[in-house]
Amino acid sequence: MKKTRILIADDHMLMRMGLKSMLQYQTDMTVVGEAANGESAVRLAKELLPDVVIMDLMMPVLDGAEATRQILENNPETKIIILTSFGSSEDMNRALSYGAAGAQIKEAPTDSLIEAIGAVLKGKSAIAPEIAHEIEKKTVPISLSDRQRGILQSVARGLTNKEISVQYGLSPISVKKYLSAIFTKIGAANRTEAVTIALRKHLLKV
Repeated sequence: MKKTRILIADDHMLMRMGLKSMLQYQTDMTVVGEAANGESAVRLAKELLPDVVIMDLMMPVLDGAEATRQILENNPETKIIILTSFGSSEDMNRALSYGAAGAQIKEAPTDSLIEAIGAVLKGKSAIAPEIAHEIEKKTVPISLSDRQRGILQSVARGLTNKEISVQYGLSPISVKKYLSAIFTKIGAANRTEAVTIALRKHLLKV
């Protein structure tokens, strides 16, 4: 009986050990390699040609989404299942857009991952309902007011809060409130991330 060849890519050794132990109990599966970062995952996938790669979304050196893109560029037949503890939905969207066949929660029961592996091998998608729901929430179109868009444009130009307050005749506290509302709307943690997301979603003039 031909066994499904699996590569585990996760930067936590204990997680890799746990996954390997779980998968070795499956008589029709075998773990052919382990990678501690995205770059190693790409290299090993090219060498070992696994049927399935179980890929942590938040990998060091090369993140899980970019590693997914490179692996599938080298071998489109490989099925990739992303594991996440709910990192950035932007990263998850990237991984899926690059061709990941599934996405599962790290803390989910063993049966969920085994079923996901079986599904992707049959050419089906295997995205956990929680992840699908989170992606759906985050893909609602972003609507910024003219003032919010203008302030974000000023941030992109490198203006400080004080300079923005002078530009719009606002108090520094009001500028902070505007920025807080903007960050919440677009799902950013800080100014740099806000500009990055805004540019990616074409919310700013360039």
